[in-house]
Amino acid sequence: MTDEQQQNSGNQDQTLTNRQGHPISDNQNTRTVGDRGPTVLENYNFLEKITHFDRERIPERVVHARGAGAHGYFEAYGTIGNEPASKYTRAKLFQEKGKITPVFVRFSSVIHGGHSPETLRDPRGFATKFYTEDGNWDLVGNNLKIFFIRDPIKFPDLVHAFKPDPVTNRQDVNRIFDFISHIPEAMHMITWLFSPWGIPANYRQMEGSGVNTYKMVNADGVGHIVKYFWVPKAGVKNLTLAQAEEVQAKNFNHATQDLYEAIERGDYPEWEFCVQIMSDDEHPELDFDPLDPTKIWSPEQFPLLPIGRMVLDKNPTNYFAEVEQAAFGAGVLVDGLDFSDDKLLQGRTFSYSDTQRYRVGTNYLQLPINRAKAQVATNLRDGQMAYHVDGVEAGENPHVNYEPSSMGGLKEAPKAGKDRTPYVQGPVVRQKISRTNDYKQAGERYRTFQDSERDDLILNLVTALKTCNPDIQERMVGHLMQCDAEYGTRVKEGLEQAKM
Repeated sequence: MTDEQQQNSGNQDQTLTNRQGHPISDNQNTRTVGDRGPTVLENYNFLEKITHFDRERIPERVVHARGAGAHGYFEAYGTIGNEPASKYTRAKLFQEKGKITPVFVRFSSVIHGGHSPETLRDPRGFATKFYTEDGNWDLVGNNLKIFFIRDPIKFPDLVHAFKPDPVTNRQDVNRIFDFISHIPEAMHMITWLFSPWGIPANYRQMEGSGVNTYKMVNADGVGHIVKYFWVPKAGVKNLTLAQAEEVQAKNFNHATQDLYEAIERGDYPEWEFCVQIMSDDEHPELDFDPLDPTKIWSPEQFPLLPIGRMVLDKNPTNYFAEVEQAAFGAGVLVDGLDFSDDKLLQGRTFSYSDTQRYRVGTNYLQLPINRAKAQVATNLRDGQMAYHVDGVEAGENPHVNYEPSSMGGLKEAPKAGKDRTPYVQGPVVRQKISRTNDYKQAGERYRTFQDSERDDLILNLVTALKTCNPDIQERMVGHLMQCDAEYGTRVKEGLEQAKM
């Protein structure tokens, strides 16, 4: 039996030890000079315990700090819609009907801190780690299908505006809408966020989306652009502001509690995994750019095609080790899945993994929750908290930490299919995409809402905007008028009434 197996054995000794493995016979008293005397320096067990306690917290996520998670599995249908999955992708996890891939999912709110109420109006993160036979695939998105901005250079500004004021340390709606009123592309997301869809009732009945446009690539190197969606089998449920306030008065952990208790009683949450697919070109027939993350692809034109299902059936054993230290990256893809030229995705691809190296540490991918279940063999070495060498246990020559080598070092893997070789040409510029069309889909969304949903949207926006500076109110009304005349007029009238 290996050391790890012995540690995980159900028959292990229950004797308390320190991290050195020394049995602790007195965990109640420090060593002192007499029963009332000063504490002596050679209190090794106390020093180990208190210094570890002093370092129990790692930096909180800048966004998505408040989270809950669970383990489960993904079951492939072997098809994408009515076509074999192999038509679109060579990714192994999709090829066979009934193929099971372990997953870990982390749900979260976005802006607020680690102990904030789960009833606040805020997008919800939906991050899934697939432990595939070809290594990990992370799909990191949210519940609202779109985002506020399309260029990653604005992301720090967006988060700063939504976070607390750096002087008062209070979130300020005036700062939020000061920023948003200068960002026309955000009107679509604002329309979703301040509608009844802005506060999910729980995580089990919440949709998920990859938000960005990705690509699938088949064995012939042919690519299609895709968007990913999680559709809850239990249906979608959201809270009005009044309902959220009623819940928050009694429980600010309600969504975490709901997820945990559902899994404990065997009521396992389940989602169908779907994709929308387009050919890999610019689609000039559309009045928007399909790579724009502030836009939705019409499901009438590009239907959601089922590809598999996901079930969450196991709660974490330890929140910190499995949920807090879980680290996701938008650029973590497996063979058969690829990037698109979505600008926001390109920025997220760098930023997410960079954040994890800062927050959790250089070797965060050696932690059990993040480590691939496939073989890992790299030439990466050392760094803070390295506790094994990738690949050496599988026979890699420990003397060779470079490639190529003739002395038993690692060798390149064979290609799984033809490379996708997109052709790119053009001047290097700083400019917006040509088809911004910032207002149309926000107006369409407004007109799609039922009367009660429109009433709730107007009420929520007026409630937020009425405390903002007049110039901010004027800019927001101007944007909303361009989305839909009735939409903007109702917000304007609501603000005028609020002044009386």
